[in-house]
Order: sequence, then structure tokens, then C-alpha cells
Amino acid sequence: MFFSDEYFMKIAYQEALQAYELDEVPVGAVVVLNDQIIGKGHNLTQTLTDVTAHAEMLAITAASNHLTAKYLQDCTLYVTLEPCIMCAGAIALAQVGKLVYGAHDPKRGYTLLGKNILHPKTEVVTGIMEEECKELLIRFFNQKRDS
Repeated sequence: MFFSDEYFMKIAYQEALQAYELDEVPVGAVVVLNDQIIGKGHNLTQTLTDVTAHAEMLAITAASNHLTAKYLQDCTLYVTLEPCIMCAGAIALAQVGKLVYGAHDPKRGYTLLGKNILHPKTEVVTGIMEEECKELLIRFFNQKRDS
């Protein structure tokens, strides 16, 4: 069976909703291999008081643990927001085969510093569920400003 990028982005979005419920920046991620989710995560930086507890980092760690391997060349990482430079570095070091993200991050996204940060063989797809992902982030930050 073949699932679309949108199918897995919807699951990443569900992870983002979990972060939202925890009052974390609502970003979610899943790692997929052969149409099977092998790692997932959502932001937990506040919960864990750990600035590295981004959705992508947690999903990559879970996938690596699942495979007992540090390289994820045959995997796809779905994330609701363009990765920051830290996460892009981890994606590069893990040699993730494909990165799919929803909303662009005009303030902290890795593309601000250059697209060459990722592994040269990593395929990148952007804009999957972009509006939904962006709207969730806007809602979160608007609530923060209103409180």
C-alpha cells in the first residue's frame, strides 16, 4: 500500500496538536520507512526544559532507536514547520533521504542560512498542508500575545 505525503503530514499535524495542548510551540514530526511510522515526536522544550527537544530531534532519535542505526537514508521525515538550523544539522548527519515540511519559517528556518546545510542526497518537498500548519502556529502565538 502507498500512502501520500499528505497522509503522513496529517499524522505530523496530530503530533503538533499534542504540543499545542501542552502549551508547547505546535510542531510535530514523523519518520517513515516503507509506509510505516518508525519515529514521531512533538515539541517538548518547555516540558523537558531542554532547548534541543524539538519535534524533529525526538522523531529522529526514535527512528534511530527503532532501526538501531544512526543513518536514515531510506526514510522520510515529515514536519509541520521548516526545521531550524539545529534540526537541519541533525537531518544532515542522519542522512535523511527525504524531508517534507508544511509551513516555512521566515524567522528561524534553515533555508535562511542556505539550503546546502542538508545532506546533498536529501530530497526536499515543501508546502504540504502549509496553510493548516501555519494557522496552528499563528493561533498559538496570538493566544500567547493575548494572555
